[in-house]
Amino acid sequence: MESTHTTKSLLGGEWIIKESNAADTFIPEEFDEEQSMVLDMCHQFLKNEVIPVADRIEKLEPGLMPSLVEKAGEQGLLSTSFPEAYGGLGKDFITSTIVNEGLGGGNSFSVAIAAHTGIGSLPILYFGTDAQKEKYIPKLASGEWKGAYGLTEPNSGSDALSAKTVATLSEDGKYYVLNGQKCWITNGGFADVYTVFAKINGEQFTGFIVERGFEGFTQGPEEHKMGIKGSSTVQLYFQDCKVPVENVLGEIGKGHIIAFNILNIGRLKLCAAALGAAKGGSDISIKYATTREQFKLPIAKFGAIKHKMAEMAIKIWVCESALYRTSKWIDEKEKELAANGKSFAEALLGAAEEYAIECAILKVFGSEVLDYVADEGVQIHGGNGFSDEYIISRCYRDSRINRIYEGTNEINRLLTVDMVLKRAMKGKLDLMGPAMAVQKELMSIPDFGSDDEGMFTKEIKTVANFKKAILMVAGAAVQKLMMSLDKEQEILMNIADMAIETFHAESALLRVMKLSQLKGDTAISLEIDIMKTYLYDAADKINKFGKDALNGFADGDELRMMHIGLKRFTKVESFNSKDARRRIAERLITNNGYKL
Repeated sequence: MESTHTTKSLLGGEWIIKESNAADTFIPEEFDEEQSMVLDMCHQFLKNEVIPVADRIEKLEPGLMPSLVEKAGEQGLLSTSFPEAYGGLGKDFITSTIVNEGLGGGNSFSVAIAAHTGIGSLPILYFGTDAQKEKYIPKLASGEWKGAYGLTEPNSGSDALSAKTVATLSEDGKYYVLNGQKCWITNGGFADVYTVFAKINGEQFTGFIVERGFEGFTQGPEEHKMGIKGSSTVQLYFQDCKVPVENVLGEIGKGHIIAFNILNIGRLKLCAAALGAAKGGSDISIKYATTREQFKLPIAKFGAIKHKMAEMAIKIWVCESALYRTSKWIDEKEKELAANGKSFAEALLGAAEEYAIECAILKVFGSEVLDYVADEGVQIHGGNGFSDEYIISRCYRDSRINRIYEGTNEINRLLTVDMVLKRAMKGKLDLMGPAMAVQKELMSIPDFGSDDEGMFTKEIKTVANFKKAILMVAGAAVQKLMMSLDKEQEILMNIADMAIETFHAESALLRVMKLSQLKGDTAISLEIDIMKTYLYDAADKINKFGKDALNGFADGDELRMMHIGLKRFTKVESFNSKDARRRIAERLITNNGYKL
């Protein structure tokens, strides 16, 4: 269902200081017929083409993964949002996000596809010259050529700009000669085209398009990894590798712009893929719990197992709510920028940059939801979960990498707060006014509200108070620590966790409110259970994160006053989450999988 308005979306980070409108919030229940078909097509592709050969993929059978990438290309799954001029389908950002989710349950295949369609293709699509795009993008879109991305080096992980690979212009001015190495290159073993970063004369960080077969370019053997074993991962070596000058990607010395902008989109898409994998892992565990018997009963009948299944569903549903809320914001911003004359690349990159805060939040949350689902899935399987004969063991091994790549979750937490504060300093985000208002409120008599409250009024107030807790803690930290705040990573991560919980709590609430408008309250009792359980738990988490942060920099009367304020802002009514989880679990059991 296409939104008819494009001006009501909040700016990136603005949800912290403004109330969001449920009517303007996009939810998965609004997928149009074509989007639902795309999602189903992705699921069918995994079911028919990928899952039957999963063991062969894990063994890195030569030629198998490239052939699957080509099959996906034949069905249009590699180029959903590429322009039609370059062989793409020209679909919107939400639809491309749906493809990432739909193919997310394919384990190592999902990694190969995500790398190819994301970091393997987008740098050329967004930053390439017309000639570069005409040469490479149609073949990447069809899967005839496979893409990869060479940024990380043995001594540069999170600090990507400290790369040591160098590029020197040849005497005749026709080539750049690359020397150095790259590691952890996904698709590296079979890719045809690589975006590689090097420093010209050891100083100017620049992107280059390197083709397989270029003189002086070789690769190492496949890495032996803990998980995603079927994903090709190799080192790349450049020994006097000659790259034509016309293969410089983007502006010389501006490689960081390519690297960082691509990461914004990659983080959201990683969340989408993790969501798809989490739904798949949840399905596996629910089906197992309904058939595995202990003490003459299916283990799904036991409260401890019901709690695990319900908690999986809650986290998945909340993650999905935040993902598509943000995807719509990016989609609308992209269309707005395009309408204002921006190019295809400028519009999408500008939209992704606007919501870089949310992309970082989603990456952290989505990867940790998948880890939870995989870990508890193994637990539900008991000893069988530790056996390679059961699929859940592969889910467990494969999930772990997601908290590391596309920026570690620690880096993304730090970035979340850093980006918010930088926007505030530039005047793009008015944090000071709301933060001062919260400080003033701390000195006043608490507002206990009225008895005449409508549907969701309490929950709306709860989320508003979560935001006040963030503003209070972050505002006090900035005032007290000033320029040394960036050295207090533990405090920054506490604040980030408060923001992550709040963004997802609000997204869940807005989805329920929108569903209430569309279906009526009685039809969404289960969704209300999910939302209320999540808010109830989030209150305690936000309180703990806030206390840990405050205890790290405040003391005396100031600390006591803010502890009182934090308690006020994270206070929620008693709620029987046990029974709510049991109701959620019963639905999962009845539907024999994650189908709410």
